[in-house]
Amino acid sequence: MTQADPHMQPPLPTDSDAPPICDYENSGYQTDFWEGKGRDYEDAVERIALRRLLPARGRRCAEFGAGFGRLTDELAGFDQVVLVDFSRTLLAQAKAHLGDSDRFIFVAADLHALPFAAGAFDAATLIRVIHHIPDPANVLRQIHDTLTADATFVLEFANKQNIKAIGRYLTRRQSWSPFDHEAVEFVKLNYDFHPAAMRAILREVGFLSDRTLAVSSFRVPFLKRAIPTSVLSRLDSAIQPSGAILPLSPSVFLRNRLPASDPATLKPVVVADSLFVNPTLKTSVLRRESDAMVCPATGARWAIRDGIYDFKAPLDA
Repeated sequence: MTQADPHMQPPLPTDSDAPPICDYENSGYQTDFWEGKGRDYEDAVERIALRRLLPARGRRCAEFGAGFGRLTDELAGFDQVVLVDFSRTLLAQAKAHLGDSDRFIFVAADLHALPFAAGAFDAATLIRVIHHIPDPANVLRQIHDTLTADATFVLEFANKQNIKAIGRYLTRRQSWSPFDHEAVEFVKLNYDFHPAAMRAILREVGFLSDRTLAVSSFRVPFLKRAIPTSVLSRLDSAIQPSGAILPLSPSVFLRNRLPASDPATLKPVVVADSLFVNPTLKTSVLRRESDAMVCPATGARWAIRDGIYDFKAPLDA
């Protein structure tokens, strides 16, 4: 079972048709959850998995749910990286770390309504995010529609069928079965997913999953205290490929691609000037006017604040 993050803010109130959103605005996620908090092992093995699955080089990669940019340095081979998160404060932390550079674009946005053109990215990641999403197909479809036809998409999800959950179920210390395919919400807006169910959702959206890694298999406090991170991460690296047979780890990484297309029909990565579209009218490419992005079709405007494109809500909404 995935550990719930105590720094997640309560779900934002939304209109009746909108999904609830986990908001890390003004949270201590970086300093209170990661830095110096005994998660060096998790960080190390997630980096190993990412290097195995993501191309070493590319034109533009979207880091969806980038947070404070913990893993952004693993994307050094891409010409441009777009960091996307709902929290402006986490993006500000990432920007302070990465600096001002045309290579990085910082975007505050709802994953259910992404402001990016079709063919914007030739790679994308979604790591430690989808366990907060009650309707993963919605978000995965949004991501799918931003990718080129030859893109690679790396997804991490919390695995319901992990060895700890199996043991607890067999000894009757938990009521829900790790073997059925229904997602389990173990605390509010924290979901574990069955691997087969997640692959089925990806297929429904239009992805093909071609590699599975079992990650963080040794996420046990006494092991992390007793064994050096370098040793434990090497052991984890050795068994990550077992995910192709039966992933029993608390975290699973999937490499996904779009179905093969005729090379002549592949969508090129769009140029920076046409990167942004109206999140609710995606045929309308936005233009920049001073410190705002403007929709020529509707007149809607979104602010650019301190180098962060803010699509959380239109100006004057």
